[in-house]
Amino acid sequence: MNQTFDVVVIGGGLVGSAFARALANTQLSIALVEAQTAPIADHSDVSVDNTDLRVSALNRASESFLTNVGAWQSMPQNRLSAYQSMRVWDGEGTGHIQLTAQELAEPHLGTIVENRLLQASLMDGLMGQNNAQVFSPCKLESIERIENDEYLLQLDSGQLLKTPLIVAADGARSWVRDWAEFDMREWDYDHHGLVCSVEVEKPHDACAWQRFTEDGVLAFLPLAKPNLCSIVWSCPEEKAQSLLGMDDETFNQTLSRTFEGKLGEVKACGKRFAIPLRQRHAKTYVKDGIVLIGDAAHTIHPLAGQGVNLGFMDAYVLADEIIQANKKGLNAAHPQVLARFERRRMPENLSMMAAMEGFKRLFAVKSPALRWLRNWGMTKVNQLDFVKNHLVQMAMGSKREIR
Repeated sequence: MNQTFDVVVIGGGLVGSAFARALANTQLSIALVEAQTAPIADHSDVSVDNTDLRVSALNRASESFLTNVGAWQSMPQNRLSAYQSMRVWDGEGTGHIQLTAQELAEPHLGTIVENRLLQASLMDGLMGQNNAQVFSPCKLESIERIENDEYLLQLDSGQLLKTPLIVAADGARSWVRDWAEFDMREWDYDHHGLVCSVEVEKPHDACAWQRFTEDGVLAFLPLAKPNLCSIVWSCPEEKAQSLLGMDDETFNQTLSRTFEGKLGEVKACGKRFAIPLRQRHAKTYVKDGIVLIGDAAHTIHPLAGQGVNLGFMDAYVLADEIIQANKKGLNAAHPQVLARFERRRMPENLSMMAAMEGFKRLFAVKSPALRWLRNWGMTKVNQLDFVKNHLVQMAMGSKREIR
């Protein structure tokens, strides 16, 4: 027996579940299909051993969106870490930039959250919505296009879902995107991103730290306790594998040295994990009633932590366009509705991707002359308040668009 929905979302990660939450309490019927069992919220105190390996630096725009959909309020407050400043410096010179929320009279620039805790909050809220049904754990097995421009989706549970609109939020290796044959631009960075939680000697002072090294980027992100940080270390695959193979003591010493001891010695580390880094961007986000959002549409280098923030804005804008169209009596899959979403999101995503690619290439240059120019430029930027304020606003995201 078929079940019919106005929208079927494939992927219940952060972006997919946030999009579904944004359509809650509307007249639209929503199905969310997620292959994994939903995580459970953890309200215990954060430690180096129980922190999620994957964390996100959410900007203020993402916080506003998540508050609007009711997810932010139910997050474990004792595991959220708001940061008031960012320090970026060139490990091969003297150039540095420091950005603070105080410069814009804001309480903070953003918040470090553990992905599994945010996903748990988003999914928990969906369970009680009258217009939403969650299929989890449940895997999509096939898609068939049928009459009236609709799709028939078969799940591994044997259930059949019918819908005019499929929203693909199933990640960087999107099965839906591949099935629909979206054209992509993509290339490897030839880097891996190593992540883990660490205990440091000195308090992080609610600051997000980032050092550009000769072969990558090392970030220390402040967690909810003063001496705990989550690190993201972008480096060549061979070095990443070497770091993974080190015993804890050797790894901690290497990490302390690479970070120039800014937070004293690294005293302890949790489990380490590394993933290959690859940039992807779909040439179009919309195709015959299928829409890509989040990592299914675009992935970027993690050096500024903007990937999930772009995904949340995809979710917000698509939901906004669908809700406004529904008020006018238009179908959620109407081409004009989806085209408006693409026009609103693609320029911003491409702009951020270009900026991150430019930063990566700038700090990859080996020429002494260009390194000197790079350090001089960073120092000058740090001295110009109006330029710094613009950078702070970019880091915080635009809250003006969130209704």
